[in-house]
Amino acid sequence: MLPTENRLRRRQDFATAVRRGRRAGRPLLVVHLRQAASPPPAGTVTTDPHAGGSVTPPRAGFVVSKAVGNAVQRNQVKRRLRHLVRDRLSLLPPGSLVVVRALPGASAADHASLAHDLDAALRRLLGGGG
Repeated sequence: MLPTENRLRRRQDFATAVRRGRRAGRPLLVVHLRQAASPPPAGTVTTDPHAGGSVTPPRAGFVVSKAVGNAVQRNQVKRRLRHLVRDRLSLLPPGSLVVVRALPGASAADHASLAHDLDAALRRLLGGGG
């Protein structure tokens, strides 16, 4: 499970990441990344994601539609994606918003395939090629 301070919950935050962020598509998923606009003052740290002007940890949210499968399959895909993103939070810049949208093939994919697609998408979005 993702730590509380790393969860994306508000509809407005999802919309910001999807509409104003960059997108990288892969066969199993699409990743939207919205990086923080400007670095906050040095020495300012908080875990409140809604506090203005301070360093917030990266936050991630997931979109798994009914096209992916039934409720059991959707929840399984969501759990796998949460686990994968949790292990990659340290790669994300502070204050960034990430939305991972699963595509229909994600329910039939194994853990390694999802990890490969997520890594490739994050590399592309963070400027490491892909």
